[in-house]
Amino acid sequence: MPLVIDGHNLLWSIHKPGKDHDHANDIQLCHLLARYLKLTGETAVIVFDGAGPSDKSAFDNISGLEVVFAGLSADADTVIEDKIKANTAPKRMTVVSSDRRLRAAARARKATAVKSEVFWRSLQKKLSRKESSEKSEPSAKRLGLSSAETEQWLKFFNLDQ
Repeated sequence: MPLVIDGHNLLWSIHKPGKDHDHANDIQLCHLLARYLKLTGETAVIVFDGAGPSDKSAFDNISGLEVVFAGLSADADTVIEDKIKANTAPKRMTVVSSDRRLRAAARARKATAVKSEVFWRSLQKKLSRKESSEKSEPSAKRLGLSSAETEQWLKFFNLDQ
């Protein structure tokens, strides 16, 4: 199911007012999304307002994620609405935004609309589950056998000749 994400809307929703912590920026958000997309097997387009940074190379080759900047003559909402209208299978699309206008446009085409805060919580849960499952695995599972253990098994099965 392809996702269409309102980038600055999602960034705004993850910044908790009154909390004193580092805020995610657009590139950090994109890398988090890439990790999420890898786990879920989905693809996504994230649309940001404005022209973006002059050097966009940091956004190149982010797996499963297309990064779009609306430019100076349009806004992200308009670009996202155009993507909703142009999609040939809108029932399979999910639009991530807390903007009422975008959620209404998604529902009008029978696409799924998810508020940014809800999507963010889902993303965090998915990533934290993955991290906790990685921590519970024995390190040998990820690292493989040592050369001494390999030699021992080869001798045991008489394959060391």
